[in-house]
Order: sequence, then structure tokens, then C-alpha cells
Amino acid sequence: MRADARRNTEKLRAAAAGLFRTRGLQVSLKEIARQAGVSHGTLYNLFGSREELIDEVVADMAAKCLDDVADRALAHSDSWAGFTYYVETICELQAGDRALADVVGGRYPRAERLMAVCRRAQDAAERVIGRARADGVLRPDFTREDLLFAFATNALLAGAAADVAPDAWRRGVAFLLDGLRAQAARTPLGADPMTPQQMHEVMARLADGV
Repeated sequence: MRADARRNTEKLRAAAAGLFRTRGLQVSLKEIARQAGVSHGTLYNLFGSREELIDEVVADMAAKCLDDVADRALAHSDSWAGFTYYVETICELQAGDRALADVVGGRYPRAERLMAVCRRAQDAAERVIGRARADGVLRPDFTREDLLFAFATNALLAGAAADVAPDAWRRGVAFLLDGLRAQAARTPLGADPMTPQQMHEVMARLADGV
């Protein structure tokens, strides 16, 4: 790669990283190019597509962050403490980093590296949930799909409240966690849990803004 192309690549990476974190993965590519000080055509020449740029800029960062949260949650000797740490930390990351909120929500399924990170995070969530259920501290009818649905809800509300009540999401998470204790499971839920396929379709609709 020529020296000028390398410089432009680094400028685009830096601009995209900042805008993705503050505005989300849907931010205009023209705005990224403008902030980097290069043309729109240069961005496409160097990265080819939004998904390629996302994979290049976000995938490794998201993997490190989400893997670390899962590892810390699973390292807790108390499975309920590990579960609550996992839920609270992911929700906090969603509230403070729009890129991570989009990653957890599975946006841009054609970004292959990012989707691999997302699938790994979902598998880790299953382990965190399974351990708490097995220990009898998490209500037995709570599934990974329920948690993904809760994360999707948190991301939407935290994003909408960011400039109005930036800590409002914390109340919702506290209510959620209190309701998920095993001793709280006294009322029939009134609906079966979503299947993985149903959850995938819901996430896809959220990604499309439906």
C-alpha cells in the first residue's frame, strides 16, 4: 500500500471509530469521509463497503470488550453476582457506546467478522445464564433470547434518553434483575419464550429500523 493510501486508511479508521461510538454503526459514510478529510470515493476505494469498514474498525474492539465482560462474569464464584455483573455491564456499555449497542443487537449481519463476535457473545451469555439457572438463583424460565430481547430494549431506551436522562437505564435494569431472581418466579409468563429463529428475525427488523 502506498504511503498516501496508508495515511488515508488510518484517518478513516480513526474517524469511523469515533463516529461509530457516538452515533452508531449507521452513521453516514459521507460524514466519516468528511471528518477524515478524504473524499467519499477514497473511502470506498479503500474499504469497499460499510460492512468492510465496520469489520475493520469495530470487530476487534468489540471482541476484546465483550470477551472481557463474559470472562469476568464467569470468574465470579457466586453465579448470581456473575449474572448481574454481566447484565449491568453490557447495559452500561450499550448506554455509553453506540457501536457496542449495535454489535449486541446484531446489526449489519453482512459484516462477517462482527457477526462472529456477536455469536460468540451470545454463546457466552448462554453460559452465564445457564450457570445461574443451574444454581437455582435465576428463574428457570429465563432464556438467552429473553436476555437478548432485554438488551435490545435497553439499547433503544438508553439511546433515546441519552441527552435527557442518561442514567435512566439503570432503573430499568434494577427492576429487571429483581424480577429475575428465582424466588420472583411466581406468576405465569403468559407466552412461550422466543425461539432462536424468532429472535434472529426480531434483531433483523430492529437493524432495518422496523
